[in-house]
Amino acid sequence: MNTLKKLTSLFIIIFAVAQVFAQGGISAEQLATVKKGYQNTAESRALRNAIVTNDINKLAVNFDNVNAFDDHFSDKVNLKAVTDQKSSGRCWMFTGMNVLRAKAIAKYNLPADFQFSQIYTFFWDQLEKANLFLQAIIDTRTLPMTDQKVEWLFKNPIGDGGQFTGVANLVDKYGLVPREAMPETNSSNKTSQMSGILKLKLREYGLELRDMAAKKGTTPAALENRKIEMLQVVYKILALNFGEPPTEFSWTRRDAKGKIVETKTYTPQSFREQFANEDFSKYYMIMNDPTREYYKVYEIEYDRHVYDGENWKYLNLPMDEIAAMAIASIKDSTAMYFSCDVGKFLNREKGYLDINNYDYGSLFGIDFKMDKKQRVSTFASGSSHAMTLCAVDLDENGKPKKWMVENSWGASSGYKGCLIMTDEWFNEYMFRLVVEEKYIPSKTLKLFDQKVIMLPPWDPMFAPEE
Repeated sequence: MNTLKKLTSLFIIIFAVAQVFAQGGISAEQLATVKKGYQNTAESRALRNAIVTNDINKLAVNFDNVNAFDDHFSDKVNLKAVTDQKSSGRCWMFTGMNVLRAKAIAKYNLPADFQFSQIYTFFWDQLEKANLFLQAIIDTRTLPMTDQKVEWLFKNPIGDGGQFTGVANLVDKYGLVPREAMPETNSSNKTSQMSGILKLKLREYGLELRDMAAKKGTTPAALENRKIEMLQVVYKILALNFGEPPTEFSWTRRDAKGKIVETKTYTPQSFREQFANEDFSKYYMIMNDPTREYYKVYEIEYDRHVYDGENWKYLNLPMDEIAAMAIASIKDSTAMYFSCDVGKFLNREKGYLDINNYDYGSLFGIDFKMDKKQRVSTFASGSSHAMTLCAVDLDENGKPKKWMVENSWGASSGYKGCLIMTDEWFNEYMFRLVVEEKYIPSKTLKLFDQKVIMLPPWDPMFAPEE
């Protein structure tokens, strides 16, 4: 009898525990309550029929805002032909190099369609990123595979996204060539297949390096030598997809009317020195990250393109101070590297970014209440795309009403290859801006001298622009 009582008590306890753990699920009673969220009325059925057979954005278009579009700007940088990154994540490179090409065109009276070769810089970007990954695997060889940093490295061995620091480090190290000296290929315009091959091989190599390091007697020199052998294979893959980068080339310079000025032989470094001799130490990265304290400088580990280069380092500022610097630069006819969460409230046909473009709340009968800080902290929003900030429209008090960026999606996209954004959208979805030293107030510039706060590579702000 005692045994039966014990078994009964044990069963009761198990049942009670099971009930506790089951409380997180949806019971039949709870499901009945949940289903009341949708009332099968004639109005609901009509709305459901519309939504299931149409694009949500078309149904959510805010008709009251349709005619709000205005293409007038009080201040504008005179940019030239729009570039096209095609099906690649190289917006950061196109944007950075568009800033450089605008200066070269203005200084040397070059044709409007002059471009630096993006594929040349991209070749070295991919080789350097491969080295960054392999060396990081060597550096973290004593950490377990379950360590968050090691996991992050294997999840992100290489990619075609990036940011302005990559442009600066790559141009400083490898120089530049004109588009004619190394033209685009199918793999540079459509990077996904090659990127998948590189990722697969690098992950294999990463495991091999960790296995080597775990063996007794393996020296750092042996790991380094094996890494170089691995990079030979990466170089081969890149050369087969892109062709080899030129070490010397002949280029005929023409003026804006197409008249030949001179034909000259260059190296990538001599070409850079003549046509883009920028001191990148005078370019500063500004961020609006409301999840962190303003007036502090932050750096993100492994957020770089070159192992011996620089991580993304930024000063976090309120939006009004960032806008003031941007206005000063535009007024001086200097375009800037700019990045934002481009997919939010974008009317692609018009090339118009306005938080009032779509009324999702009215369509679904619900409210969306998160502010910028909440969206960033929950990964609902972040910097996703880089473009060239080139215009602002100021009111009679000098306050911005709207902005314009030159995009790299081709001349037929958006508004003549550009995107126009309201100042309200700018404040909500703009994140990064690269400003030259002369447009930064001296007291703000001094803030860069403070001790840097290092953030982990999985930080929400790490996501590279594509």
